[in-house]
Parts: sequence; structure tokens; C-alpha cells
Amino acid sequence: MTLDAPDRPAAVQTNTPVVLAPMAGVTNAAYRQLCREQAESSGVAAPAGLFVCEMITSRGLVERDRKSLAMLAFDPGETINSVQLYGVDPATMAHATEILCNEFGVQHVDLNFGCPVPKVTRKGGGGVLPWKRDRLRAILSATVSAAAPYGVPVTMKTRKGIDADHLTYLDAGRIAADSGIAAIALHGRTVADAYSGTADWDAIAELKASTGIPVLGNGDIWEASDALEMVARTGVDGVVIGRGCLGRPWLFRDLATTFAGAPARALPTLGEVAATVRRHGELLAELMGETRGLTDLRKHIAWYFKGFPVGGDIRRGLGLVSTFTELDALLAQLDHDAPFPTETLGNPRGRQGSPRDKVAMPEGWLDDTCGLDLALAEDNVSGG
Repeated sequence: MTLDAPDRPAAVQTNTPVVLAPMAGVTNAAYRQLCREQAESSGVAAPAGLFVCEMITSRGLVERDRKSLAMLAFDPGETINSVQLYGVDPATMAHATEILCNEFGVQHVDLNFGCPVPKVTRKGGGGVLPWKRDRLRAILSATVSAAAPYGVPVTMKTRKGIDADHLTYLDAGRIAADSGIAAIALHGRTVADAYSGTADWDAIAELKASTGIPVLGNGDIWEASDALEMVARTGVDGVVIGRGCLGRPWLFRDLATTFAGAPARALPTLGEVAATVRRHGELLAELMGETRGLTDLRKHIAWYFKGFPVGGDIRRGLGLVSTFTELDALLAQLDHDAPFPTETLGNPRGRQGSPRDKVAMPEGWLDDTCGLDLALAEDNVSGG
């Protein structure tokens, strides 16, 4: 997979057409390293995919917010430093992009126009912003111009639209191509859909057929075979993996193996999953310290052991772990020979929920598709 900056040599090339989606509270440097290690264990030459940092707000970056700057941590083995940026103002987005490229050596910037979280959309950001076509164009053009002197490609992620009656993805694809965007990723759901129902792969195929820039497909890729099916059905240039890798970083190994045409690896036993959990804890401790790191690990426990025969007492203990002594003692109690629960394969992971009756938006947002003159708010939010 290749991402080109306008009028520049290819700046980002990966040997597997797979992108780890930025997920708030999940895709920190530790988890990205874990996924990258799994991908490279397939034997595919690095980089075996693109692993994107958590979403960072442009205003937080420009104002040197401590939390925003702390998120810009990369593991030493990352050959492509990739960041997703959120914002609603063209000048602020451009300034933040220049900071990322100049001060942090970022080699790829992705723009978030797909977040469905109400605290983002009610301010006119995330998945509702593409409704204002002029604002979208201004942000894309300003960001691409800011990144161009550094040869850094800019991509964007979006959704089908606000709801079934207010679709934006085809216009967004056209504007992206006109603005010098290197690729566009489409999640086959609307903001109103959130994470419910089934992703619309036909919309992804329609976007691919309507634009000349690379298109990445996102939505309902739970197994490596799903990624191949999406590529076959839609013609996309690559896939974006979000919830499918929660508690399953080895999915990136399977994806690298599958795209390389190599035989699939055996599913991990409970003991192998326990070893992965231990490695995840080690990486988090290196990033945050033992107590904070293992506290952060807790959110992953249910995902890792979904479907496995893990007793309630052990699960509760793992959900409260704060030291490696506690973690090792609990992992040692597991039946390490227990096979992977195949009944969980192909099933949704993470949040799902129901469609929303109403999408949170600024008052009068749907009145027209122009909004460059609107004074929109932008908080230091962490979306999804």
C-alpha cells in the first residue's frame, strides 16, 4: 500500500494493505507495538501495516496541552510515525499539522471526519463536518498545504453521512481528490448508525468506483478472511481494522499472512493468549509505569478472554490487577492448553448499541451545506 504526498515521491509504503484504526484509550504506543510485533511475526517484511496513534485534537496540540503532547509517543521500532488529527478550523488544523511534521517527525497525518461521539458531533466535528462542503474543502486544502513541504501525505477517514437522508461520502471523496488528499477511508455506517447493524460495503465499492485516489474500507472486518472478501467485493486498496482487533492483536499477523498468500497460523491457545496479555502489560508498564500500565490493561481483559474457560474469580482478579506479581499469579491459574473458542470467530467485538434517533449537531446544521463562516467550538476531546 502506497500513500503519496502531492507532487512528492511516495512517503509511506507498507507491505500489507492494512491500517490499525485510531481508537481512544486503546491505540497508544504500547498497543501499537504489540500489534506491529504480531504483524511482523508473520514473516512479512516491515512495515507490515500502518499503525496509527490515538486521535489528537488540533487545538490541544497548538496550545501545547500536556495531555495531547503526551499522546505523541512512538515505540522505537515504529518505522512510520502516524497520527490522526481532529479539528474544525482550517487554520488550526494547518498549524497543528506543521507542528506534527516539523517538531515530531510525523510521516503520515490522518484527519478524522468519522467520529460519531456526541461530544464531538454537537460541536460540528467528526462525522457531521463533511455536511459543510466548503469547510471540509478548506480544512483539507489547508492541511495538505501545511504537510506538503515535508513530503508528508494526508489522508482522511469519514462515514457514509449523518443519516440515511443526509449522505456525504461521495461528495467527500470528490473534495478529497480535488484537495490533494492521498487516500480516503470509509466506514460503511452513518453517524446515526454509530456501531450498530451491518456495515454497508456497497457504499465503499461505490466510493471506490467514483474517485481516482486510493480508498480504504472499514467496518465489520472480524477475521482475516473478511478483509480479503472486502477487497474482492469492493475493489478497495486496503482495509482499516478497528474493533476486530480488540483483545486480538494477532489479527494483524493473520492479515499479513493472508495478504501474502501464506498458510494461516493456528489459533492461539489460552496459554498463548496469556503470554500476549503479559507482553501487553510489559509494554504498558514501559510506557506508563507498572501501576498505571496494569490499570490500563484492565480494560482489555474481557476482550482477550472472551469465550475462554476463565473462572469468575480469575476474571474479577484480572479486572483489578495492579502489579506483575498479581498478574502472573492469576495467569498461572489458567488452563494453558485450552483451545481457542471458535464459536467467537466472526462475531462483533467492542461497542455495538442501537441506531440513534437523533444525531447531536449545532442548531441549524442541516439547513444548508455551507458553513465556513460558522464559529465552531473545539474542545480537547478524545473521540472514537
